Amino acid sequence: MQRQGSIGGNAAIRIRVAGGVLLVAHLGLVAWLMLRPLDVPWVMPANLRPLAGIRADLALGGARAARRIAEGLVLLAPLGVLLPAAHGRLAVSPLASLVRTTAAGALVSTGIALLQTGVPGRVVDVDSLLLNTVGVALAHLAVVPAGRARLRRRAGRSAGATGQVTVQEDLAQGRTPTIPRVGIAP
Repeated sequence: MQRQGSIGGNAAIRIRVAGGVLLVAHLGLVAWLMLRPLDVPWVMPANLRPLAGIRADLALGGARAARRIAEGLVLLAPLGVLLPAAHGRLAVSPLASLVRTTAAGALVSTGIALLQTGVPGRVVDVDSLLLNTVGVALAHLAVVPAGRARLRRRAGRSAGATGQVTVQEDLAQGRTPTIPRVGIAP
């Protein structure tokens, strides 16, 4: 069985393993940062109105607003690169990859927000969901298409240098079993 658009050989394994390890490490760091209890004398109410928190941040002034908005964008932004790296495919529709990665980032952000409801001192903020999701999408757009194009060029040069194109078999699955057909009695 040929795996369509997969990176060949050791490069695929290295990229997938590195992407998976970095993904787990990043999610562990995010969980540690966002799910620690805060010792605060009072807690703001949950923000369930979209863009209300961003408007409040902008009212604080330029530098503070930029810092708070950048924090929301950067928190899950590495997922925009790590999720496709853990997947390890080259020949993927750019739009489909962006949609999948952004949806996964939104789900991770929603999961963190839901887990925060049980942590003392933490409240749900819908604007953090929006900023985290936009951060994932921006990181994906900034890095993944160029990285895939570079890897495709490198794979094309190495295939052109040897003069042959290799077909990668998925050895873990083996051959597809066949069932002998038995005729139906009259």
